[in-house]
Amino acid sequence: MTIAVGDTLPAITLKTNGAKGPEDLNTGDFFKGRKVVLFAVPGAFTPGCSNTHMPGFVVNADAILEKVDAIGCMAVNDAFVMDAWQKDQNAEQITMLADGNADFARALGLELDATGGSMGIRSKRFALIAEDGVVTYLGVDEKGVDKSSAETVLAQL
Repeated sequence: MTIAVGDTLPAITLKTNGAKGPEDLNTGDFFKGRKVVLFAVPGAFTPGCSNTHMPGFVVNADAILEKVDAIGCMAVNDAFVMDAWQKDQNAEQITMLADGNADFARALGLELDATGGSMGIRSKRFALIAEDGVVTYLGVDEKGVDKSSAETVLAQL
């Protein structure tokens, strides 16, 4: 079942890159007591994600961060790839969340079977707003980047 507005986000351990390399990050702790925007992409360095989705959040990061405590970007990639993509995209204001085994994507009901393209299980393209871990907005894109774009999220804040 797919997570919905009003649901509490599950507590899953993801990876993020810290000063000494990959570190555990529990989603329960990340969202607790804060207002957070999370957007997810099918894969770091993929064309739609690198050319359209991420750049919108980079350009609008200051405006979004005036209204929330943090912006997270999740992909089913490892922490090293997410770190390299963060640097490539000049996305220092965004917390990169590596869901290497798609555990969080599955727990949200937002996994994407990309095995036909030899990409395994990925995350659907989505964005959500959560307040103290409770979803207040969820936009899932089957095609394009409309419901999960930075501009759409900003309009929801």
